[in-house]
Amino acid sequence: MTQSRPRISKAIIPAAGLGTRFLPATKATPKEMLPVVDKPAIQYVVEEAVAAGLADILMITGRNKRPLEDHFDRNYELESALTRKGDAERLQRVQESSDLATMHYVRQGDPRGLGHAVLCAAPHVGDQPFAVLLGDDLIDPRDPLLSRMVDIQAREGGSVVALMEVDPAQIHLYGCAAVKPTGETDVVRVTGLVEKPSPSEAPSNLAVIGRYVLDPAVFGVLQHTEPGRGDEIQLTDALQLLASDESIGGPVHGIVFKGRRYDTGDRGDYLRAIVRLACEREDLGPDFRTWLRSYVTEEM
Repeated sequence: MTQSRPRISKAIIPAAGLGTRFLPATKATPKEMLPVVDKPAIQYVVEEAVAAGLADILMITGRNKRPLEDHFDRNYELESALTRKGDAERLQRVQESSDLATMHYVRQGDPRGLGHAVLCAAPHVGDQPFAVLLGDDLIDPRDPLLSRMVDIQAREGGSVVALMEVDPAQIHLYGCAAVKPTGETDVVRVTGLVEKPSPSEAPSNLAVIGRYVLDPAVFGVLQHTEPGRGDEIQLTDALQLLASDESIGGPVHGIVFKGRRYDTGDRGDYLRAIVRLACEREDLGPDFRTWLRSYVTEEM
């Protein structure tokens, strides 16, 4: 029987990107702070980590990312003003972000890729497994992907990546996994990984999406990983080595996710995510859906 391991408690959120696809909105505002309905995108990601039991959060930031720290800090002046007004509902919503988790921050410095961003977390993480959550992927809280990944890592050891079936014509936009089945329908053994392959060279249509639970052995591998695609240190390249040689840091498993995922890194998908989430809100949904039906009917 596979030995159960202690559950992890630390999550890393890389947030040093420039957000160039959303210019000029991101000229002075971090892309992670763009609102999805009435919360910044990054808050959904932190809430997901906390819901999975990971309340120690390290954000990898860069220049002009101070609003991220401010958002998860206390704003005593605003809280005092809301208290004087007796606005308990908004006061609670303001305080939620500062009470979510224990937040830490470190700057990446040179933007040398996701692998380098993860490597910046090594002093904070130490020798324990940890999670990495990319802010462009929002996972619906009704589909607890990260909790499932944490469970598999605790049982099997090694690392776990999140996978999702995509149109083969789109696989060049993602890291792609070669896999073999296990005894569980949503769990596969990862035997290889390729970063953004052409459709003709892709080993499958299983794309790596922005959730990882990693063995700390990945740090040693990343230290010796040469820049790859885009002249960046690719996390995919490090995971490829771990998958091909389990003696380094255990096996690599994948969770094939079939739930609701919102890609906020693409302008069109960002807008669709806002519409979907707004439609499902109890406080906004009924009126918004009525307006949306009317608008669509008029435009057809």
